[in-house]
Amino acid sequence: MTTVLLIGHKSETTDSIQSALATGCECERVPGGAAAIRRLRQHSFELVITDPETHIDEDLALLEEMREIRPGVKVIVLAPSTTPDEIIAALRARVVVCFSPPFDAHQIADFSRQAAADPDWRTDIEVLSARPEWVSLRANCRLLTAERVVTFLRELHSELPSQTRDDVMIAFREILLNAMEHGGAFNRHKVVEVSAVRTERTLVFYVRDPGPGFRREGLAHAAIANAPGSPATHFEHREQSGMRPGGFGILLAQGIVDELIYSELGNEVLLIKHTA
Repeated sequence: MTTVLLIGHKSETTDSIQSALATGCECERVPGGAAAIRRLRQHSFELVITDPETHIDEDLALLEEMREIRPGVKVIVLAPSTTPDEIIAALRARVVVCFSPPFDAHQIADFSRQAAADPDWRTDIEVLSARPEWVSLRANCRLLTAERVVTFLRELHSELPSQTRDDVMIAFREILLNAMEHGGAFNRHKVVEVSAVRTERTLVFYVRDPGPGFRREGLAHAAIANAPGSPATHFEHREQSGMRPGGFGILLAQGIVDELIYSELGNEVLLIKHTA
């Protein structure tokens, strides 16, 4: 059974996380970082979840100490707030993922179970370049990796109004999954390149997949290719091709962002959202 060490005093947040972890995990809770270090010296845990009341700089300092004892330990960082610089530091430190309030206990527990069972998580996200206004990543074509990238970039833009941020991240997630599935065939040995650029008035995402590209007229599997009055035609094509359920990702993204621009080949896309 997956073993998880949860750091934090008894609270509604830690209680809900511990309860959500009860399915499929053996969760032990300690009150703080010093107690976590002592416990890690005594016992190996597959994953550690940091105290939701400590800031990321404290958590990353603790992570360095934990990795001196347990070099392979996986860490999910919870923090009361995040800044772009802190998220970049967490990415470079190769934490599994970061969350700030409101915390979703079931989402955290789901990430914990998946990450604990994943031997390849450490090399799945590579930081190519990172400044608060421009972050570029390379990510392996895996579902868990996609969710990690989406969560990191959501926290990177925590200064945006919550509704704007949630909407644009839904659009970005759909395009990223589309790139990993159709461009990379969910092959962990293939990668997508992602950039998130924040200007004074816009938020821009760039996604490049490793596939040969496509033409709109060749997208029989996608809802965007359906003829007027035939909204479900693409389902038959997806079933015949063994694709996962879905197909409305491009349409959904188009309805959320202000501009969705594809390259000539079709394996590069820009999502542009005006924020002012």
